[in-house]
Amino acid sequence: MFKQYRFRDYNFRLVLWLIVLSALGVLLVGSAEQSLQGKQLAGVIGGIGAMLIVSLIDFSWIMNFYWILYVMNIGILLAVRIFGNTLNGASRWITIAGIRFQPVELSKVLLIIFFAKYFMTHENDLNKPLIVIRSLLLAGLPLLLIYLQPDMKNTITITFLFLVMYFVAGLSWKYIFGVLIVAVPLLVIFMSIVIRPDQTLIRDYQRNRIMAFLNPDSEEYSEGTTQQDNSVIAIGSGMLSGKGLNNSGVSSANKGRFIAEIQTDFIFAVAGEELGFLGSAGIIILLLLIVLECLLTSMRAKDLSGRIVCCGMASLIALQSFINIGVATRMLPNTGTPLPFVSYGLTSLMTLYFGMGFVLNVGLQSRIRYVSGNRRRRRRA
Repeated sequence: MFKQYRFRDYNFRLVLWLIVLSALGVLLVGSAEQSLQGKQLAGVIGGIGAMLIVSLIDFSWIMNFYWILYVMNIGILLAVRIFGNTLNGASRWITIAGIRFQPVELSKVLLIIFFAKYFMTHENDLNKPLIVIRSLLLAGLPLLLIYLQPDMKNTITITFLFLVMYFVAGLSWKYIFGVLIVAVPLLVIFMSIVIRPDQTLIRDYQRNRIMAFLNPDSEEYSEGTTQQDNSVIAIGSGMLSGKGLNNSGVSSANKGRFIAEIQTDFIFAVAGEELGFLGSAGIIILLLLIVLECLLTSMRAKDLSGRIVCCGMASLIALQSFINIGVATRMLPNTGTPLPFVSYGLTSLMTLYFGMGFVLNVGLQSRIRYVSGNRRRRRRA
């Protein structure tokens, strides 16, 4: 389980970027809602500790239990259906021993680990119809449970992750083009249905968000765009260097309470207003550096499972960052997606750090070191 690693192989750059970004997150969360800053700081400290522990455990050993992880994942998603706390018509949270958490956040990382091992196990027959169908069914079950919560944004996010991992594993281009040929018309049909007032495919609040995005000047859906309008104003008001953290101006989108859930979904609005363009750009650069470190690590992974884990985590961070910032700048409909390592949310924070621990361990067992170690063992034999 534990191996002897060389200290110099540890990716301290990745750890540094994560700490700096999380520190900014703690400051921004504290500025948005002072009472939550202590919890966010505790989550960062706990997350870093968990990451360091996981980074020293052989990821290949953990993947031996990939079917157990899959069953556990289905179990916690079923628990949401049975025991979940309902809020605003959606059941996405469960409480165990007084601890409230959102299982779908853990589900993302567990599915990355599962499919990393599953695709490597079937590396030589990934493009056989039977394996393709089986893979779709294995992904479809958790996706269905997440969709029924209902949670459209995470259904789309995990679908994207699954497709990226399958592509990295070696999915044939004929399947990729086939999916695109089918997906584009289906998307058009889906959109043509959901814009109808009497549609039943999605919930009313989900439709209203889509309609508000498609018709930003419509008075009928103006309520759905108010938060995003205020977010854009807040980001623009920060100009180059921002108004400073914890500014108390009544015109502040933060202090004036012009945006709901500003510590989570719209934390980028706080960054834009209080840190300005420079601070916002710094957050985006840090996120980009983290994604690049994951991709660089994937190129040195000792096997396919390590490569998939790194690409999966890179895709998760990149996609959630794109969606969160896109919502805050009104480029996308409001979805409620947190900004990785910045937004308040202990479940998301801890699980992301858990996943980054796997990335760090993959880096400790790079292909070059793995091959050279095998050669030395053969010489001794």
